[in-house]
Amino acid sequence: MPHKKTVERRQHPRVANNVPVKISCPLADFVTQTQNISCSGTYCRVDKYLEPMTKLGITLLLPIKKSGKVVTKKVACNGVVVRSENIPNNKEFYTAIFFHDIHPKDSQTLAEFVAGMLGGKKSI
Repeated sequence: MPHKKTVERRQHPRVANNVPVKISCPLADFVTQTQNISCSGTYCRVDKYLEPMTKLGITLLLPIKKSGKVVTKKVACNGVVVRSENIPNNKEFYTAIFFHDIHPKDSQTLAEFVAGMLGGKKSI
């Protein structure tokens, strides 16, 4: 029997990349790294359980290649927790975050970063 190809249902492709991220919420502030990232959200590890639908402040530090050099671009937006899963035998949680309320310029920077990681345009 032929092997079925998995179809990506997400509107925005994601890339596995460790980008520094600061997460601010009423419980605390966290500094961590993304496990993967797309134009619409990220998946990361945090050391506290964040209830789904928790509103967050997000700051990403994206390494962007520009004129042969790597520069760090800060992208800030708001987000909301869509999923939080306990990591077995660990006190950390895999947390999926949906980005919203993002400035168009920051959205464009994020899109160019993801495209660069996918092999598209590498500089802004």
